[in-house]
Amino acid sequence: MALLQASLIWIVYAAVIVILLAVASVFIYVYQTPRDRSPSVTLTCIVAITSLLATVLLLPVDVALVSSTTSSKLGQRKEWASQDVVDHITYSLTIVYYILYSLDALLCLLVIPFTYFWYEEYDEVASESGEQTLGQRFWGAFKYTFSFIAIVVILFLVGFFVPVSKNKNGLDLDYFKKLLTENHGERALTFALGLLMTIGLCLYVLYSSSGLALFPISLIKTAPSVSNPTLRASTAQQLEVNRERQRQLEGRCGGNPELLSSKDRRELDTLSREERTLIRRQRLVEESQGEARSWLMRLWFKIEAIFRPFKLLGGILLLLIAFVVWVSMLLTAIDKAKNSICKHRCGYILGHVNVFNPVNWTLVQSAKIFPVDYAIFTVLVLLLFCGSIVGIATVGIRFLWIRIFQIRKGHTSPQALLLATVILMLIILALNYSISMVVAPQYATFGPQTFCDRESWSPFGQPDCSNSKELIKPCSELANNPAAQRVCTPSVVSTFLNRITLNYPFFGAVFFWAQFCFLGVYLIVFLTALLRSPKLDERQLDEDAEEAEEEGLLANTGRRLTANWQDITGSSGRNERSSS
Repeated sequence: MALLQASLIWIVYAAVIVILLAVASVFIYVYQTPRDRSPSVTLTCIVAITSLLATVLLLPVDVALVSSTTSSKLGQRKEWASQDVVDHITYSLTIVYYILYSLDALLCLLVIPFTYFWYEEYDEVASESGEQTLGQRFWGAFKYTFSFIAIVVILFLVGFFVPVSKNKNGLDLDYFKKLLTENHGERALTFALGLLMTIGLCLYVLYSSSGLALFPISLIKTAPSVSNPTLRASTAQQLEVNRERQRQLEGRCGGNPELLSSKDRRELDTLSREERTLIRRQRLVEESQGEARSWLMRLWFKIEAIFRPFKLLGGILLLLIAFVVWVSMLLTAIDKAKNSICKHRCGYILGHVNVFNPVNWTLVQSAKIFPVDYAIFTVLVLLLFCGSIVGIATVGIRFLWIRIFQIRKGHTSPQALLLATVILMLIILALNYSISMVVAPQYATFGPQTFCDRESWSPFGQPDCSNSKELIKPCSELANNPAAQRVCTPSVVSTFLNRITLNYPFFGAVFFWAQFCFLGVYLIVFLTALLRSPKLDERQLDEDAEEAEEEGLLANTGRRLTANWQDITGSSGRNERSSS
């Protein structure tokens, strides 16, 4: 029975990995520019994003496996769950986590930089003429990647030798004693991931908070727009009217603008500038429809058009979920600030959840029926992941206030895609901490595990916990009596994350205060987006044309049912009025 249950849990995880691979593939395929695709860049980005999401979504598997060893109704371990079996489960999970975390670090620090320089080193003319070989290209990319190798070596050496914090006054509980790291190799990995999570939290505060606020509102407050076929017909009509008016003015002066009045010359100049804008708009529309010749892109556009009427309902639902997540984070952050065992000295570790947390409660209750909690947890992770993408697309990749790259559907260059992938990887690492320690701390640590508090029972007899529900208590870090120690098994990921904050309290303090920054930025962006009117698609199109004349158009249409039908059928419709 135990083997069957464990197999089912891992099968569900494998199915989720397949879904994650599809999500990452669609994201990369939709956002990258069709005219400049690179197989190495595409494959690297898909593998990197899938690996990070797989790391985060291993948490429900972790919780389910350690919780399967106990009976939540009796508060006791099951007959087959001996200490050796439990140790084998946690050891197997630890190996999987270390493999995934190491893979994530290598992808972020080595593989993606190498792929970036590998792409930059490609010279099409030299390659076709035979002047550039694969060896030369590899060496050119490796030279630049060597600096990142040095950073990785230094990072792990610092983590290997840096002393951990030993001042743990008040932490005499066995749970916390086990978190103190003595193994130098484990200490190096812990330090490296703590540093990467710290960097990721800065990006998490900037991109994920703003994206989580903007994502639902962008679905609710869709800008009024027209479909691609209608926009093409409207632009052609405007261009014809513009040129006819120019011919009339040129006919007055016989081809010499100096003979026109100052008013007519200004009008002719305005018409000339407008003609160039309309020509660019027309070319962008045609290019966007040419780029949609791929069956996958055509399918994406059709699905997007069909489900457009449900955007409002979906936006309201996501807004409610995002608000509940925000409230849950706020409640846990306040709980940590008020009830943490030793505050900043141990990275604000919370020994017991003292404040009701709606997301945490929902996951704990649903964890009793696997895989219901897995489905809820996956939706939560994908919501925050999509919010991060929206945030990156809105803010762009910047150095201080200078925008380096812009991330947009169908317009993202390979270099920008690789940098966006690195940002997403660091954000997902931070997301791993935020969900586990702030959004749902009880679920991420012990899940639905309970224990029978025998020490509070009379010594004259053994309690029957099945008939004494008041004796059954949820497991927590502060449960230090022998009954809890025999039954409660913390998840591997909570042990690893708490080990980072306990051994390096500086990281824990940064992690803790970053959550308040996240909550503040979310609130500011949400209120701003709520009061701001959306832009018209045609205005946005003209701005895109001025910024990059050769870029394509992937128009996002609005609420109009006619536009939806035109995008599905590909017809431009009749009796459409041109917009000035």
